[in-house]
Amino acid sequence: MVRNIWLSLVTLMILVLALFSVNLLLAVKVLSSSTISAVKNKIDVSLYLKTDAAEDRILALKAKVSQLEAVRQVDYISKQAAVEAFREKNKNRPEILQTLIELGKNPLSPSLVIKPKDVNNYDELIASLNKITDDIIESRDFEDYQTVLAKANNITQKASQVGLTISLLFVLITTLVVYNTARVAIYTHRREIGIMKLVGASTWFIRAPHLISGIIYAFLGVAIIIIILYPLLGLIQPYLASFFYGLDFEVNILSYYNSNFFTIFGLEFLAAALVNLLASLVAVGKYSKV
Repeated sequence: MVRNIWLSLVTLMILVLALFSVNLLLAVKVLSSSTISAVKNKIDVSLYLKTDAAEDRILALKAKVSQLEAVRQVDYISKQAAVEAFREKNKNRPEILQTLIELGKNPLSPSLVIKPKDVNNYDELIASLNKITDDIIESRDFEDYQTVLAKANNITQKASQVGLTISLLFVLITTLVVYNTARVAIYTHRREIGIMKLVGASTWFIRAPHLISGIIYAFLGVAIIIIILYPLLGLIQPYLASFFYGLDFEVNILSYYNSNFFTIFGLEFLAAALVNLLASLVAVGKYSKV
C-alpha cells in the first residue's frame, strides 16, 4: 500500500467519492421522506356545519366521526376559532380585515377537520364520511388529494431509483479500482511472491497483506468521509431550517446523522470492506497463481 502510494491515493479517492455519493443520497432521501410525510400529515377533509348548529349536536357528530375505522383524529373548529385563524392568516391584508369588520358579524361556519389514519386509504375515509347524514352538515370539502399523493410517491420512487443507480455505479467503479490496485501490486511484487512460495509460505500468508490493505482503505475512506461530511452538514443545516421555517415540521440532517452515527458509518465500513476484500481476493487469487 505504501510502496504504491499514488495508486493507493487514487483508490482511496474513488472510495471516498463513492461513500460521499451514498451519504449525499441518504441526506436527500431523509429530506424527501420528511417533506412527503409532512405533506401527508397535512392531508385532511372538512365537514362544514351550519352556523346555528348547537354545541352538543356538533360534539355528538364529532364523536360519531371519531369512531370510524379510517379516522385518526377529528378537530372541532368553532366559529370563534375560525374567525381568529382567518384574522391571523390575513393580518397583513387590511382590506380583507376591514370587510370582516363591516359585516358586523362572524360569517364563518364551525367545522370538523378530519385526518385519515392512513392516507393510502383516503377513498375508504371519503366513503365512510359520505354515509354519515346529519342535518347540521352544511357542506363537505372532500378535495381530491389523490393527485398530490401520487406525485409525492412518484418523486420518492424516482429519487430512490436514481440514488440506487448512482450508488451501484460508484460501487462498481470502486470494485474495479481496488481490483486493479491489487493486480498491479501483485505484478509489482511477483518476484517476492515467487520467493515466498519457494520457501513454503502459505496461500493466506501471501494474500493477507492485500486483504488487510482493503480493510485499511475502507477504514480510511469512512474516516475521511466523516471529516468531510460533518462540517458540510453543519453549513447546510441553517439553510434547511430557514427554508422550512414556519412549517409544522423540522428537518435536522445533522441530528439524524448523530442519532444514527454507528448504524450509518458502521454499515458503510462493512460494505466498503466487503467490496474491497472481494476485489482484492479475486485479484490476488488470479494474478498470484496461489
